[in-house]
Amino acid sequence: MSGPARLEVGDTAPDFTLATDSEGEVNLYDLLKEGKKVIVYFYPAAMTPGCATQACDFTDSLDSLQAAGFTVLGISKDAPSKLAKFRERDGLTITLLSDPELVAHDAYGTFGEKKLYGKIVEGVIRSTFVVGEDGKIEVAQYNVKATGHVAKLRKELGVA
Repeated sequence: MSGPARLEVGDTAPDFTLATDSEGEVNLYDLLKEGKKVIVYFYPAAMTPGCATQACDFTDSLDSLQAAGFTVLGISKDAPSKLAKFRERDGLTITLLSDPELVAHDAYGTFGEKKLYGKIVEGVIRSTFVVGEDGKIEVAQYNVKATGHVAKLRKELGVA
């Protein structure tokens, strides 16, 4: 099964500027210049059960992650209007970004062949990256599970 080129720990994180669900824009490198570490996670689709679980877990952990210097960005190919509905429906406080052209997905290797219920399909590969203030990838995880992932990541990052 071939797929897109994958990023590894130590690689320079590809920069991106994407639209938010509230008519704004976020640029990764601007956040890094502010001295923040950034957790960038890619998920298949807003309003779906697994993606809602993961987004709610990040929202529930946001205070402790921010206290440890992390910003959380969730990226999907959904339109900003759908992301706004997702935020409202699930009470999300993390930043949601829209990437309908798959620019960031392609740069991070998170769109391609994956197994879904035993079949090979093309789609978004649920993935999480931690980008340090220096712009280097500190954590690169592909094919993560929606449930339990945030707790595992917090443990790896030493965030209580």
